Amino acid sequence: MSNPISTILLRSIINLISIYNFIILARVISSWVIQDPSSQILRFLHAITEPILGPIRSIMPNMGLDFSPIVAYLLLNILRRILSSIL
Repeated sequence: MSNPISTILLRSIINLISIYNFIILARVISSWVIQDPSSQILRFLHAITEPILGPIRSIMPNMGLDFSPIVAYLLLNILRRILSSIL
């Protein structure tokens, strides 16, 4: 990509994907630590991550544990690597 604007845009998207992966990790860890469902932090993390985790959860079979964060993390990393290879 020789266009500097598209390079900046692509790098920004890659960085946002990385940040989103950290937010998913924060949701997982906070769900283990914070037991108060009315917690502002937990509600914020839930609101931010549910648009991705919800559809993944609805596709996956119910196995007793919620593996949607792992699947989302893997899919986002694949997307990030594809976008990085375009640079």
